[in-house]
Parts: sequence; structure tokens; C-alpha cells
Amino acid sequence: MKLFTACLGTETHTSAPLPTDLAAFEDSHLVRGGDHGPVPHMFGAPLVIWREHAKAKGWEVVESLSAFATPSGITVRKVYEDLRDEILTDLKAAMPVEGVMLSLHGAMVAEGYDDCEDDLVHRIREIVGPDIPLGAELDLHCHITRQFVSEVTAIVIYKEYPHTDSRERAEDLWRIMEPTFEGTLKPVISHFDCRMIGCYHTTREPMSSFVARMTSLEGKDGVLSVSLGHGFPWGDVPAEGTRVIVVTDNDKIKGDQLAEQLGRELWEIRDEITPVFVDVETAITNALADTDGPVVIADMADNPGGGAPGDSTFIVRRMLERGIGMVAVGGLWDPVATGICVGAGVGAKFQLRIGGKSGPVSGDPLDLYVEVKNIIRDAYVESLGGSQRYLGDAAWVHAEGIDIIIHSSRTQNTMPHFFEALGIDPLKQRILVVKSMQHFHAGYSPIAKNIIYCAAPGTLEWDITKVAHKRIARPVWPVDADPWTINEERPW
Repeated sequence: MKLFTACLGTETHTSAPLPTDLAAFEDSHLVRGGDHGPVPHMFGAPLVIWREHAKAKGWEVVESLSAFATPSGITVRKVYEDLRDEILTDLKAAMPVEGVMLSLHGAMVAEGYDDCEDDLVHRIREIVGPDIPLGAELDLHCHITRQFVSEVTAIVIYKEYPHTDSRERAEDLWRIMEPTFEGTLKPVISHFDCRMIGCYHTTREPMSSFVARMTSLEGKDGVLSVSLGHGFPWGDVPAEGTRVIVVTDNDKIKGDQLAEQLGRELWEIRDEITPVFVDVETAITNALADTDGPVVIADMADNPGGGAPGDSTFIVRRMLERGIGMVAVGGLWDPVATGICVGAGVGAKFQLRIGGKSGPVSGDPLDLYVEVKNIIRDAYVESLGGSQRYLGDAAWVHAEGIDIIIHSSRTQNTMPHFFEALGIDPLKQRILVVKSMQHFHAGYSPIAKNIIYCAAPGTLEWDITKVAHKRIARPVWPVDADPWTINEERPW
């Protein structure tokens, strides 16, 4: 038995100010030949898991490219095509193969390609033919097209947001694909279009119970897997939206019925599962009301994990204006300021311009007299699922009672180690400002006295009805109050 595996993905905010170029992949995750090292990237880890399972069975695995970029704007066409073609070239060289397994995100958009995963899978099908089993693991913020569903054998999607379960879902996919490769299982995919666009936190009710219900249905009565693709609300493509995916053992009728049942249940709780965000002034005032910190303020609008630059200054500027101390900000993406600090060295004091370099969505730069407290070159910090995130060069600067981490590589803050790596004790801070929408929750909820979701100005507009959607399939809630008034299927 010979299997072929690969990983390619990013999450594309189609209106974000920065394009996704080759450097974005190189700074985040770009591995060839299975050289993942001792701590695989979250999107590379499934390839390692599948390889070890296959090795235990004596099967051969040909592992191609494993590449993921920190979310940003539309991917440069040549970058996508070069990475895609590298995978396809490796596949052709490996032929014949008896199976394909892919670790994907599901919301990658490139110049000329509304759905890169759709394109990749279609081209793989052209090489391997219609009968070779092909399994795909997806991030829950995925776009799913009908063509993609028709060309893969099984889909398993992360269940949790924050994504703490990517390894577990890789195991789930293997449990489906192993007997499929051996010819003892016949997965069939059912799907239901919920006609919704949103961002749903699985850490709170009623979403946490919905996830538990999905899990409870698996492994019974021929149901192999139940997933919810939340969709990525800031990717303006026709396939954007929330989908229920059910994989059964050759029982399409049952799968279709269950997918629709769950989709209708989700529709009924749509208002309850929609997060509540507050403005900057309210967020700061509410944080100060908790005298026993740390209180976490999540700057969701400038979340690099959603395609934002990570350099906005709106929250920090207001804290400086209000004279608030015992605050740590982690972090601000600013390669220029970071380079200046590296050159000046620890202990240096000087005037420094920080952040606000990506345009109006990032606000004006901060002009501060800073002291460089610490510097780390080529810094890595702990992240979800036991993986790491690359900060590039990083510096801790102090100014007017506020500690700020600046770094040269874009990434979001998901764990307290983001602060600890530079020498800041998060437990001694009154307020922690993190550039993240929800992934921070796994690491910070155990230490936070309170968590406040802040809708500051920025790249990620929290009100879906105000997002500049031009190409999404309509009707869809909340852009349309009642998308069920039209009976025909939406085009996705």
C-alpha cells in the first residue's frame, strides 16, 4: 500500500491590506521531505500522525510539501501555483498510489482562484483518477464547495474554536481512511447549507453543547463523522458560509437527514451563538472595573489569525491617553521598530515610532520614548495543540507604564508564553491586550479574571452586515433576515 500526503493552506481575508506571498509561507510553515522537527506545526502535525500510523502497518508514505501561511490578503497567483504544482509534480512521480490524505485549511483564495483547495483536489483527481480514496482534514473556518465534496472521499473538520483538537481530528480521519484504503469501508459525504455567516465560539453555550451533540452521534448507526464548517466570514467568495458535513458508511439518505436536522438546529440558536463585542472605551473601562487582574482584552479586529496586519494602535493609544499602567500588549507587528531595538540593544532608551504602518485599518503610529527591556532573535512561542509560532526577532519595550512586545514576523497571540518568552510575567499585569479573536482563549482562560472581546477599528469588522461582501451567495443570514424565503439551492 502506498499513500501520498501533503499540506497546503492559509486563511484569506479578501480585503486585507497585505498580500500573501512566499515569505508568508516561509515565515510560518514550509517543510519538504517530512522534515517537521521535534515540534510539528499545527497544520503539519496531521502528516506526521498519518505517516506513523501507515508505518506501523508497513505501508509506504510519500510525503510532499507541507506549507501554511499566517492568514492575510489574497495569495499571489504565482506563489499558489508554484506550491500547488510542486505537490502535483511529487504526486505524478509517486504514482501509482492507493490513497491520498491532505491537511488543508479550506479558505485559501489566490489571484484567479476563489477556492484553492477546490482547485488542488480537482487536479489531484485528474492524476489519480476517480476511484482512489482521498481524505481531507479542514480547519473549521473553511469554505466548502459542492465540487470539493464530490471529489473527496471523506472530510473531517476541527470541532473546537479555539482549534485545540487538530490532532484528534487527524486521528478521526485516519480511522475512516484506513479501512477505506483496505476496502472494508465506503464513506459517503452528506452536507447541508445552513445559509448563515458567522463566527461561533465553542467555549460557551449553547455552542459547546452543539459540539458535544455532534460528537455523541459519531460511531453509531453507521455515522462515521459529524462536522460543522463555520466558514470564514471575511473571505468574499461564493462558497463562504456555514455547512454541516456528515460522513456515513454508505448511507446517503441517513447522512442527508442528519445533516439537515443539525443545520436546522443551528439555525434556531443563531442569535445565541453570535459573540458580543464592545468598543474600545467600554473594553478599557470594564477591564479597570476588575481590580484583581489580569483581565484579557482581545483585539479581534487586528487579529493576524484572521488576516489583519497585527499592527493597529487604537487600544494602546487610548490606554496611554488615559494614563493606565500595569498593562502588557502582545504584540505589535513592526519589523522596522524591532530592527531598531535589536540594533540598539537591551537597556537602550530612545524615541521610537511603533505600529500603525499598514494604512487606515491600523491607526496612526505611536511615537514613544521607550526602554528596551529584552530582545530575542528568531523567537518561537508556544501555541495551540503543542505547536509553536514564529515571532522572528522580538523585543520587549517599556513606555509610560505599558509593556509592549514588538516582533518582525506576523502571528497572533495564543498562549501566555508569548509574554513569558520575553520575560514579562502575565500574572503581574492588570490588563493583557492580545491580538487574537478566540484562539487565545485556550491559554488565557485559566489565568484571566475576566475576558473582554473588543471590536476596535481594524481589518476584521465584527458586524457581518457591515462587511463589504460583493460575491457571497445570497440569501444568507445576517445579511438577509430570512434566507429561507427562497427554496432553491444557493450557488456554492
